[in-house]
Amino acid sequence: MIKLVKYLKPYSLLLVISTALLFVQAMCDLALPDYMADIVNTGVMSGNTNYIIKTGLIMIGVALLGTTAAITVGYFAGWIAAGVAHQLRSDVFRKVESFAHAEFDKFSTASLITRTTNDITQIQTVLVMMVRLVFYAPIMGVGGILKAVKGSSAMTWILAIALFFLTALIVVLFVLVIPKFKLVQKLVDRLNLVTRENLEGMLVIRAFNTQKFELERFDQANQDLTKTNLFVNRVMQIMMPGMMLAMNLTMVFIVWVGAIEISNFRMNLGEMMAYMQYSVQIIMAFLLMSMMFIMFPRAAVSADRVAEVLSEKASILDPLQPVFFDTDFKPTIEFRDVNFKYPGGSDDVLHGINFTAYPGQTTAIIGSTGSGKSTLVNLILRFYDVTGGSVLVDGKDIRTLKRRDLRDKIGYVPQKSVLFSGTIESNLVYGDKHSTFENTQKAAAIAQASEFIASKEDGYQSIIAQGGTNVSGGQKQRLSIGRALVKNAPIYLFDDSFSALDLKTDRNLRAALKKETGDSTIILIAQRVGTIMSADQILVIDNGSIVGKGSHPELLKSCEVYREIAYSQLSEEELNL
Repeated sequence: MIKLVKYLKPYSLLLVISTALLFVQAMCDLALPDYMADIVNTGVMSGNTNYIIKTGLIMIGVALLGTTAAITVGYFAGWIAAGVAHQLRSDVFRKVESFAHAEFDKFSTASLITRTTNDITQIQTVLVMMVRLVFYAPIMGVGGILKAVKGSSAMTWILAIALFFLTALIVVLFVLVIPKFKLVQKLVDRLNLVTRENLEGMLVIRAFNTQKFELERFDQANQDLTKTNLFVNRVMQIMMPGMMLAMNLTMVFIVWVGAIEISNFRMNLGEMMAYMQYSVQIIMAFLLMSMMFIMFPRAAVSADRVAEVLSEKASILDPLQPVFFDTDFKPTIEFRDVNFKYPGGSDDVLHGINFTAYPGQTTAIIGSTGSGKSTLVNLILRFYDVTGGSVLVDGKDIRTLKRRDLRDKIGYVPQKSVLFSGTIESNLVYGDKHSTFENTQKAAAIAQASEFIASKEDGYQSIIAQGGTNVSGGQKQRLSIGRALVKNAPIYLFDDSFSALDLKTDRNLRAALKKETGDSTIILIAQRVGTIMSADQILVIDNGSIVGKGSHPELLKSCEVYREIAYSQLSEEELNL
């Protein structure tokens, strides 16, 4: 929680003003019982109507002043809390955007969503209460005690017993509830995770008829959260009746002792009524403080979770003194003795990788699932950093470059096609917001997407649902490829991006790519031998090592792994075309 105090600094003046207004409000509230006592003792007892009216008007003025102060503080509290929450959400989102894959492996997507929404909402709620009550409640409590003791020391023991009871009640509640707050946030994470998986995997769930299983899994997560919340809420519900019981019993004892004091002429009626009001104010002050302190631990847990994201050190950073590409940039990619293991992993997944991809050529990579093909692409983009050796682009180690400068040179199509809610055009120009419509159309034509776009009623303005759920897998891949081509980049990385295309579309797309991106360096990962047969250079990856390098005919003769893959997919006649 302390780590987030800096977010209050821009609102220092408002906090000072709010504190002053809270003091004014508290003084007004504490003054009202005295005026009421004066009315009873001086006005009512003597029948002095003018005094009653005069004092009553003063009381109204004091009450209005206190109310105005309270309203103003409430406005400032909302302003401060909303501003802090806004900045926190922005900073968390900005921080998450800077995360490398290693940080995403540490924080789950569901947890990051919870921290950005639910946790920050908890902080915002408690900030409103803190600004309004953190000074007001103590002033009311201490002021009420001093006023009550000064009014009648004979009834001090009543307040002492009431305060002891209230303190014991709050301590017991703290011991029972606080450990549950952290659990609640973790259970919210879990519920978000299950919900997200169900929504994203709905087609698979229906295909395998596992709705009942998923319903039970969701119900379990929901019940765990519900049970914990019920426990917290039930324990919290004890607080209000307990407070009211303490207040009512205090009133009974005050009336009882006050009646004895009045009959013995040691106290008058007005003083007893004022004492009752002070007692109510003291108990209400404790109630407000207890509510704040009960909410504070949960907000503290949320603040720690948010601070954990904000304080996470990115594993991949731009260099302090970056190197820049030359004006005569050459899109040559070189892997030089590259070794790599994932953060937290014990074994390397890539071993001694050496190859060079040249401009105007297509370098294809093939291998079994899990052999390390996609990892090579992730290293070029600096999603991860090598643990041994170096990756060079235009002769420069990519670790000496700014990530933005590096990625500006690359058109990337991920293995899992990702589309954003919007239109077909907005998804295509995502690669270059300044792309002309002619350039966008050209990219779509190269990606073999023009035909299905034209078949839609609204063409390029057709709506794409979140995640691209209203287009087929092949259409998603073609739009993803078109998005990369819109950049007109000197380097293109295709991570198994043709897998959902039929053979004819695959062939036409590769031919168009060769024609339109002839000067670019293309690295193409594929599972189908037919997709890479025409590549200038083919790398065969097996268990993280290059076991074959050359053209298709060369590898058929020299690489057993490639030969096994090739003959498992195509006939001998097709392979020798």
